[in-house]
Amino acid sequence: MTDFSAYQQQLLAMERELIERRSRLDQHGRAGVPADFEEQASERENDEVVESLSEQATAELAQVKAALTRIELGSYGTCVRCGEAIAAARLQAVPYATACTSCG
Repeated sequence: MTDFSAYQQQLLAMERELIERRSRLDQHGRAGVPADFEEQASERENDEVVESLSEQATAELAQVKAALTRIELGSYGTCVRCGEAIAAARLQAVPYATACTSCG
């Protein structure tokens, strides 16, 4: 069995960072509503951007958690489509990758 402890540490660091990022983004939405109409419109636009960033962080966090689960189950580093090993260079670039470069 291949030692994926370095990837596991990288994924755990990513998990912590994504949780912190989501928390900061969630705090953004708790500010009061500005009295000025133009400021309200600008704030709504900002809210849409923040919501999108939060959704992206949530999706990436799910991928990171799934990769950590694959490490625990012993299936990490194996392409879910063809069953071949995922190249180390791909895992270094995208540690939560589920497919090799041929399939993904």
